[in-house]
Amino acid sequence: MKAAFIRKFGGNDRVEIGEQPIPAIGPEDLLVQVRAASVNPVDFKIRDGLLQPVLRYRLPLVLGCDLCGEVREVGARVTTFKPGDVVYARLDKKRIGAFAEYAAVRASDAAHKPARLDAIAAASVPLAGLTAWQALTEVAKVQRGHKVLIQSGSGGVGTLAIQLAKMLGAHVATTVGERNVEMVRVLGADEVIDYRRDAFDAVLSDYDMVFDMQGGDFVLRAYSVLKPGGIVVSIGGVPSVKVARAMGANPLVLLALAWHNRKIEAGARRHGMRYEYMFMNPSGAQLAELGGFIDTGRLTPVMDRVFPLEDTRTALSYVAEGHATGKVVIEIARGAGTA
Repeated sequence: MKAAFIRKFGGNDRVEIGEQPIPAIGPEDLLVQVRAASVNPVDFKIRDGLLQPVLRYRLPLVLGCDLCGEVREVGARVTTFKPGDVVYARLDKKRIGAFAEYAAVRASDAAHKPARLDAIAAASVPLAGLTAWQALTEVAKVQRGHKVLIQSGSGGVGTLAIQLAKMLGAHVATTVGERNVEMVRVLGADEVIDYRRDAFDAVLSDYDMVFDMQGGDFVLRAYSVLKPGGIVVSIGGVPSVKVARAMGANPLVLLALAWHNRKIEAGARRHGMRYEYMFMNPSGAQLAELGGFIDTGRLTPVMDRVFPLEDTRTALSYVAEGHATGKVVIEIARGAGTA
């Protein structure tokens, strides 16, 4: 099968487009013929080898973490899907490979594609949608009346997080560049801060949650806008010791992460706040729930650009630059935008 893969960790020059074996499936898996796969910041972090201390990928490695495609084979124990079903999924963290013509998907991580979306739009949802949903509902436990600040509200996670936070009844503020101010207002943002003009920590206060996509200095500044007992949920920067330990990192890695995050952890204690770094977990059940929101018109993915598989390197560079509005998708099968 044709795939985008790496033989060594490193920059974009390491990404090859070529033939790789079709993955074998186990008794609880699906073999999916991929129609489209989305590009996420985690993809170039994996490519660069930055996650090797906590996720030990073996080379050669086919890249890509979420997809939409058609089921071709089902494992012996699978009863929830059949060949011909069109599904979308976030792949198991330890068994990625969405930038390819075929991928092995754990059946419990998949859900039927939302009827309202074609395969390209559906592929944009799993990782970003699950990240936003789990951050808001499982980690921060956002409720009606809470105040939530979403950093980078025009990005793939941010555009979905704004809509989901509003569904939960929250008051939502977000930071964006000037060109995206009106777009995030349409998505439901109550307060919009142009980060080039205004400092969010100078104009916001008494918030229950800050959803951070950047890490570092942004987190330290975020503590000042939270009420006592508030929480920063981060998917930026480097993992916390708590998350890395749960993923099986060795003691030296844990020591390095503790040193790297020392100011962030100390700041949370000093301000009486909580800080939680999160890696989202694949969940077919939650994807089915998000699909219901999509098909009833309550949640709409925002799309930026679509690249062919041959241009995977360009797609990765485009996302790494940080200027995408919504999601970037790789079209694996021609015509996926009508499927």
